[in-house]
Amino acid sequence: MSDQIKFIVDSLNKEPFSKNYNLITFDSLEPMQLLQVLNDVLAEIDPKQVVDIREEMPEQTAKRMLSILGILKYKPPGNATDMSTFRQGLVIGSKPVIYPVLHWLLQRINELKKRAYLARFLIKLEVPSEFLQDETVADTNKQYEELMEAFKTLHKECEQLKTSGFSTAEIRRDISAMEEEKDQLIKRVERLKKRVETVQNHQRMLKIARQLRVEKEREEFLAQQKQEQKNQLFHAVQRLQRVQNQLKSMRHAAADAKPESLMKRLEEEIKFNSYMVTEKFPKELENKKKELHFLQKVVSEPAMGHSDLLELESKINEMNTQINQLIEKKMMRNEPIEGKLSLYRQQASIISRKKEAKAEELQEAKEKLANLEREVSVKTNQTREFDGTEVLKGDEFKRYVSKLRSKSTVFKKKHQIIAEFKAEFGLLQRTEELLKQRHENIQHQLQTIEEKKGISGYSYTQEELERVSALKSEIDEMKGQTLDDMSEMVKKLNSLVSEKKSALAPVIKELRQLRQKCQELTQECDEKKSQYDSCAAGLESNRSKLEQEVRGLREECLQEESRYHYTNCMIKKNIVP
Repeated sequence: MSDQIKFIVDSLNKEPFSKNYNLITFDSLEPMQLLQVLNDVLAEIDPKQVVDIREEMPEQTAKRMLSILGILKYKPPGNATDMSTFRQGLVIGSKPVIYPVLHWLLQRINELKKRAYLARFLIKLEVPSEFLQDETVADTNKQYEELMEAFKTLHKECEQLKTSGFSTAEIRRDISAMEEEKDQLIKRVERLKKRVETVQNHQRMLKIARQLRVEKEREEFLAQQKQEQKNQLFHAVQRLQRVQNQLKSMRHAAADAKPESLMKRLEEEIKFNSYMVTEKFPKELENKKKELHFLQKVVSEPAMGHSDLLELESKINEMNTQINQLIEKKMMRNEPIEGKLSLYRQQASIISRKKEAKAEELQEAKEKLANLEREVSVKTNQTREFDGTEVLKGDEFKRYVSKLRSKSTVFKKKHQIIAEFKAEFGLLQRTEELLKQRHENIQHQLQTIEEKKGISGYSYTQEELERVSALKSEIDEMKGQTLDDMSEMVKKLNSLVSEKKSALAPVIKELRQLRQKCQELTQECDEKKSQYDSCAAGLESNRSKLEQEVRGLREECLQEESRYHYTNCMIKKNIVP
């Protein structure tokens, strides 16, 4: 909604309206004033709509605006119920209804002017059928329709002539060239047909070639669609990055900002934007228009030869001499008022140039800032993709910098110490080399002296003896040390053993008592077990005897029962006659 209002205000401030509104003044307009603004825009599109709505009834105003909006093919949002609210909002001058209409009209004002102009001649008058029964009225109506169709065709031809920048000679040349190309293509196609007819299965091959061409065209179309979608995705990503940067900057600005600073910043931005819109951009637009007009004029003129250029140069020189003469005459007059005015004019021009230069510098700085913000966003995304960490900002970055500085100071100190050690190591290495050289020289001198005295090898044997004695003393020391270590280890082990004995003495006493008690209990257990075994054997023998007796008694019982049943059956037989 804010972008919509901003576009409306910018469009109304331009020619031909020149309303000099800002967002606040435009938003504070009364419903009647808002309807008048809408009527002024409609009057710019169609001059018949020039009306002061204060002198018109609200119903008539709404009806007139609805009719012109219908002619201009404006479609209100929503369904039929929304149409009633749209009409009511148009009558009362409701902002949610008027703002979209103004935005739609101001977006395509030139197109709507053309549509309103055509509607004046192309909206057909509906004549009732009963009036068409009259021959005069019917003829007039038919003539009216024919004139309307003729107007349509003439208007189309006029628009085509306006849009086409070619002359008739060029069109004829193009047509003749195209006809020649057509003839050549026809001949080539006939030759290829004759050549293909001799090949076997040429119909099938032609069909396959046709399918291949269709698939290639489809592949090109899909590749084009893919490229378009890639471009759309790239633009969407850029737009998202810009919006995210704007959101971050606004949040950062709103986090530690006060209302006074925000208002001051907004006032500065409004002043800068108003200067750019009212002074800088119109001048640049006018200069561009002049340049375009001059270039169009140059293009429309015929080609110039060398003589024409010489004539123009002579005319330019004459005009420059006349200008210089007029400047000299003006300087000869030397009027004091004109001198003061020229001084003021110079100062004003200098100030305006400075202002323009500063505005351009500010604009360049803003563009540079936007480019840097885009680069920062790209770099942050790259770092996030590279190691998955966020870029430090604000206080975190300050803390990181302070920590880094402290580490850098420590590193410098350590580096200095290492450099000192390296220098000392170099000195020691150099002294070692010098001492080795000196030792070699002394050894060489000693060998020469020994050879002279006839005792060569004495120093070597003495060194060997010293070395052997030193090794023997080291080995003796190591042996003594190992013996001392072994004696200390034995002492430690003896002390540990005595400590363990003293600690285990009461436990051993208790163990002896428990062992004696265990022996007594085992003897008693053996006696009880022998008694149990003898008793169990006796009981087992008794149990087996009793089982045998029970088995014999069961057999006798079964025999007696069978005998009983047999006798019982026999008795029943004897009783029955």
